[in-house]
Order: sequence, then structure tokens, then C-alpha cells
Amino acid sequence: MKKLGFGAMRLPLLDSDDITSFDIDHLTKMIDSFLKNGFTYFDTAFIYHRGKSESVLGDLLVSRYDRSAFQLATKLPIWLIKEEGDKLSLFNKQLSRCKTDFFDYYMLHSINRGSYETIKQFNCFDFGWELKNQGKIKNFGFSFHDTPDLLEEIFSDLKKSKNPMVDFVMLQINYFDWDNPAIASRQCYEIARKYGVPIVVMEPVKGGNLASLPSEAGQLFKNFNPSASAASWALRYATAFDGVFMTLSGMSNMEQLNDNMATFLDFKPLSEREKEVLEKVKIILHGEDAIACTYCGYCVESCPKNIAIPDYFSLYNDIKKNPKAIIPGNYYNTISKKRGKASECVACKLCHPICPQKLDISKGLSAVASVFEPKKD
Repeated sequence: MKKLGFGAMRLPLLDSDDITSFDIDHLTKMIDSFLKNGFTYFDTAFIYHRGKSESVLGDLLVSRYDRSAFQLATKLPIWLIKEEGDKLSLFNKQLSRCKTDFFDYYMLHSINRGSYETIKQFNCFDFGWELKNQGKIKNFGFSFHDTPDLLEEIFSDLKKSKNPMVDFVMLQINYFDWDNPAIASRQCYEIARKYGVPIVVMEPVKGGNLASLPSEAGQLFKNFNPSASAASWALRYATAFDGVFMTLSGMSNMEQLNDNMATFLDFKPLSEREKEVLEKVKIILHGEDAIACTYCGYCVESCPKNIAIPDYFSLYNDIKKNPKAIIPGNYYNTISKKRGKASECVACKLCHPICPQKLDISKGLSAVASVFEPKKD
């Protein structure tokens, strides 16, 4: 397999306010082009696009191509398991949505300290291996969003269990988070290598944050290689690590798709000189006063005030890059007429354990409110 995977969490839309309004024609052309160029790995999940991502891949990919022409990956939503029968019920629903009778790669989704207790309670690793033994999945693993000590604990527990080690693990790896103590990409990567577990990279471009850089940082890349996109630097960085067999990219349009495919059709790891440039870019980015949100949207479902958290964080980051911009404020006013305002956050913190980036979302919303909802004298 070529190492670029099509991440189906940020698919092209007709209406940016409705994440289920897929641009079917555009998405169909993207899928066709991806496969035509020899790329075959597609990654989705039960909750992506409010549960519609699996279904649209079933319609546009599985129903239109021979099943041997691609690999399909999806994930079991651990937080929806409340009783023993839920595991099989959810899995069968995923098979139905995707119009397939097996998955090439299947994961326990987004393991953290809380969900690991559920996994142990309902023997989810045993369930995965049962599915593999039945031929309903080809490779079994998990995606991970927590601290290195928990990842070490999971691998250690698996090594002691009656089951084999998992076939792969999905980790967040990008140059911004490599030494970020909240994400700990380096440590998690090193633990996976210690146990010999192959790695799928997620968030190599950090939800698009590393594709659109502040002018000073972006210019460093352009000065070195005017024809290379910022995203290509991020993808080349994350993919070159030993043990990485797939790097996912959530592509939303043909331009992004073509740029990413070009990077992998003639893939070259970063040279030593390029690594030096990248280190300078990292210094600039870590000095930016912004919110490191990847806009995955996991937090939204749990919000009792229906606050458009990722949208507000995106607008906040935009105005931090350009304090004189008017458009972010206009967008904020439009969105907040339909959704909860940032100031309406009650600091219940239900969203905090769900956030893959370990953000203090309540604090972030307070910052948003201070910018877009100035107090009147």
C-alpha cells in the first residue's frame, strides 16, 4: 500500500454549517482520483459527520468498486457501550452502513483512561480478536488519545493476556506535537516501537493547522522550496518514522487531495537541511497565542449549551493571526444567533475528557468571549 490514507472526517460539503451535506459529485471525483493514482486506504468512524461518514463511503466507495480494490478502516465507539450486546450491535450497524461484510482494519476508538475501564469491563479486546478469528475484520488495533503511561499499561496488559498483541495502533504524530507534553507524540511513538506495534499516523497536519501557517513561518518553507506546500512538509515529517505504515489526511477538496497525492507519489523524507528549517518553524508556532484545536468536533455532542466550540476556536485563531480582520467577528455573530455563545459556557467540563488535544475548553471559550463579546461600559 502507498502510505497516504484518505481520512473521512472532513469530507467536502455543500453547506459548511451542515456537516452531513456532502458534495457528492466532488467526493466521488476525489475517491475515483485517489484510487486511480494507486492509493487504497480509507479511514472512517461511527461518529464522523454525525454518523454519516460510514454511509457515504458505503455508497460511493464500497458499492462502486470491487472489494479487493481498497482497504476500509473504521472504529468501535467505546463510549456507546452500555451493556454486553452493544458491541456486536454497533459492529453490525457499521457493516450495514458501509455495505460490506468485513473491515480490513478495525479499531477500538480513542482509548483514554476512562474508556479503558469500559474496554476491560466489556472485554473489548477479546471481542476484536473474535471478529478477526471469524474473518469479519482483517487487522485489529486501537486509536489512542492519552498519556504515555496509559499506552504502556495497555501494551503491557495485552502482552500478559491470552490474546496476541494488536496488529497496529493509531497515534497522533506531527512536528508541532512531537515534544508537546499534553500530546506526548514522541513518547507514545517510542512505546509503540518498544512493543513492535505498527503505527497509523493521525493528525499529521494537526487538523489543517500546519497547512495554513502564520506568514513568518510559512515564508521559511517557501524560501527553501517555493513549490512545496506547508502540508507536504508536515506529511513528510510524520510518515518517515520507522514503523509507520500509513498516514491519514482528512482531505476536503480536490486541491488538497492532489497536493497530498503528489507528496506520496514521489515521497522523500526530510533532509537534514529541511529539518533545520522545520525546527525554526516550530519555534515560531509555539510562540503563537492561539488555541491548538484540530476542529474534530468531538466536544460538541456533549455540550449542554449547544456551543459551536470548534467554529469559535477557529475564528479566535483567525483573529489572533490578523487582529484587524473584521470577517471573524461577523461570522461569530452569525453563528451565535443559532448556537450558544462562548460566554454561555457553564464550565461543566463534560467536553474536557473527550478532547483529543487535552485542551482546557472552558478556558478557551472564555478567551473567545473576551474577543468577540466585549463588555459594554
